[in-house]
Amino acid sequence: MSDHVPVLFKYLSILLLLLLSSCASLPPVEYRPPKEGYVTASWYGQQFHGRPTSSGERFDMYGMTSAHKTFDFGTKLRVTNPDNSRSVDVIVNDRGPFIPGRDLDLSYGAAREIGFAEKGVGTVRIEYLGRDMRYVKRIPFEPVTASEGLTIQVGAFLETSNAQRLKEGLDLSYRDVYVTTAQVKGQQFYRVRIGKFNSYENAYSLAEKLGNEGYTTLIVSFN
Repeated sequence: MSDHVPVLFKYLSILLLLLLSSCASLPPVEYRPPKEGYVTASWYGQQFHGRPTSSGERFDMYGMTSAHKTFDFGTKLRVTNPDNSRSVDVIVNDRGPFIPGRDLDLSYGAAREIGFAEKGVGTVRIEYLGRDMRYVKRIPFEPVTASEGLTIQVGAFLETSNAQRLKEGLDLSYRDVYVTTAQVKGQQFYRVRIGKFNSYENAYSLAEKLGNEGYTTLIVSFN
């Protein structure tokens, strides 16, 4: 039996090398573009004109933009109205719509461009055109220590309605989103934050994910 032991080890070594080489050659995870096809769309306008979007930009009701529940900010879409075959290219810079059954919120300007403004709600076709990578936010690695823990701040506003709207957008994909208040130079700010972390590394990991999605984040002490 001892004669077979070296042979057995030889075959086991070959098998191990094959397994390791196959693992090393696995392709890297690639970004998956949004699914194309027909979706239910609506539009928003005057009520939110000039207010901050979830990406931090000011909403321009006449701009060619849109809101989606999960698409990364900077995602570029071609939206076509099947009723008249008119198309418009928009960029996702906001979260929404928040009404069940709706998939995409167009700005008033984009809806008007394809003859959709009068319709209000209906079916459109979307095509993925790529992403504007300028929306990606990089998080500088600057360790913060705090005995009470750390949290991620995504926004601070003077108006509670703006904070609540950002929270509503974050709630679509994240847990433990909350709004807290703080007095700064005699003014009350409403701060939108996510989670509580015992280590900077854990906080940074989520902050980096948020930054890649297009949110502006800040790691601060939990207080």
